[in-house]
Amino acid sequence: MTERPPTDHRHSDMSPAAPQSVPAQSVGEPGGSPMIGILLKVASVSVFVTMSTLIKASGEGVPAGQIVFFRSAFAIVPILVFLALRGQLETAWRTASPLSHVRRGLVGVSAMGLGFYGIMRLPLPDAIAIGYAMPLLTVVFAALFLGEKVRIFRWSAVAVGLGGVLVISWPRLSLFGEGFGSGEAQGAIAVLCSAALGATAMILVRKLVLTEKTPTIVLYFSLTATVLSLASLPFGWIVPDWSTLGLMALAGFCGGLGQILLTQSYRHAEVSTIAPFEYTSIVLGILIGYFIFGDVPTWSMLIGTTIVIGAGLFVILREHRLGLERKAQRKLVTPQG
Repeated sequence: MTERPPTDHRHSDMSPAAPQSVPAQSVGEPGGSPMIGILLKVASVSVFVTMSTLIKASGEGVPAGQIVFFRSAFAIVPILVFLALRGQLETAWRTASPLSHVRRGLVGVSAMGLGFYGIMRLPLPDAIAIGYAMPLLTVVFAALFLGEKVRIFRWSAVAVGLGGVLVISWPRLSLFGEGFGSGEAQGAIAVLCSAALGATAMILVRKLVLTEKTPTIVLYFSLTATVLSLASLPFGWIVPDWSTLGLMALAGFCGGLGQILLTQSYRHAEVSTIAPFEYTSIVLGILIGYFIFGDVPTWSMLIGTTIVIGAGLFVILREHRLGLERKAQRKLVTPQG
């Protein structure tokens, strides 16, 4: 038995780089254009990186829970407009498993808050690169909790990729200097925890797609995240100035728009075609980090990121080849009369 095709598991609601999941039923509609899918994917990555930039620019004084609220609340606006234009707004409210959405929301909100906390304390490229641990951990969790078949090639790629994440993170977690008490160490730990929770949320999403439609999953997450993030209000929200308020509101809008672009990209091309373009986020992160925040990439970040991307591309290319072989085998099967 061959391994299951890879799915782009990055989540805008959780990981620093932000792309959200797209349930399998929305992938690769007949008649789609791969080039349009690629362009939409790159656009979604750009919008999500912009969202992370706006969050980082809003300042460290804004509590993570408050950022989650604005990110979720303002994301609802473009999502509702999009669903209304597609005539899916009425059906999107129908759910067979409301408690499952709440469970996914609790995990997702926690992951998002930790991810935003990490963005505030790490250089933007480092936060994005460490966030690449999430799809790797999703493979591990899917094997452990869903019983998915993961063979030696993918296990090897996951091990190498996690090694790359360790290369990126280790200088921040070093016991020398300030060690674990430094802001960057806390940021790295937060992003790693965010990745683990994000992978857990993806397992919940994989169960949700068995009974729920994509619009329902997207809409209910934004709603539950908005409500659940209000629980952080007693822990010290600030009264933001107009500039900070505008940045957080725009970040939320970008989150919703990015989700729409990402979902549409999978309607035009297969996962293996557009998944590699996820890694354009690190290029954008390095450029934005340098020119806006003055962050100079470290050798450990560049080397670790290269290892992680190499491992990811290995899995994508291998699964693409296996997919072509499966298609060829299906064509050779003679229909039974």
